[in-house]
Amino acid sequence: MDRVEDLNTTAAVGTPDDMERLWVPHRMVYVKDHHQPDHRDCPFCEAPSKTDEDALIVARGTTAYVILNLFPYNTGHMLVCPYRHIAGYDEATAEEVAEIGELTQRAMRIAREVMGCDGFNLGMNQGAIAGAGVAAHLHQHIVPRWASDANFFPIIARTKALPQLLGEVREKLATAWADPPDGV
Repeated sequence: MDRVEDLNTTAAVGTPDDMERLWVPHRMVYVKDHHQPDHRDCPFCEAPSKTDEDALIVARGTTAYVILNLFPYNTGHMLVCPYRHIAGYDEATAEEVAEIGELTQRAMRIAREVMGCDGFNLGMNQGAIAGAGVAAHLHQHIVPRWASDANFFPIIARTKALPQLLGEVREKLATAWADPPDGV
């Protein structure tokens, strides 16, 4: 019997493999919601109207702001979002592009200083087909990485555990942003 046929039999159920599993049922809200928000219900448009603590905002700029990802790939996973509701990077003004870049650089420096990370994954998913959870509102991902963490995102790396609560991470980053260590 070939491997495909073997996987389709009930004998495959419960067959051990090398995958670790971390059960995170709270993510079902995110996984089941296939709704793509528009300007009327966009979480990135709504966040700036809340307190920084309630919205998990780390820092606010003139045309963009930094917020923690509510469904992080790693501890300290931040997003840089323009205030303006635009979907594509090519729609951003020169001022927005410059500030997104500046906020991204500063967020990296702060995360490196406060969290001791060794590297970062940076990126923008443009459009729902490219994996954007909120395709209608541009956002830049900043994912801190450590030499001792997994090789890539949880889907490929098998397991991801987040050692700190979002509120605690936001407080550390926001405090360092407001009163940065020397050289940051």
